[in-house]
Amino acid sequence: MTVESPCLKICSLDPQSRICLACGRSLAEIAGWSAMTDSERQAVLDRIARDRT
Repeated sequence: MTVESPCLKICSLDPQSRICLACGRSLAEIAGWSAMTDSERQAVLDRIARDRT
């Protein structure tokens, strides 16, 4: 299984939270995505889903 990036290629960071308004990831999550395991990536996607509800 390979967890795909949620990147929409329209990066726009919220100045206060430093979270991308398009994909929902933090700068650290964006920077570290390629080095994450699938389970770490899925955890990021799960957090994004929780935060957006």
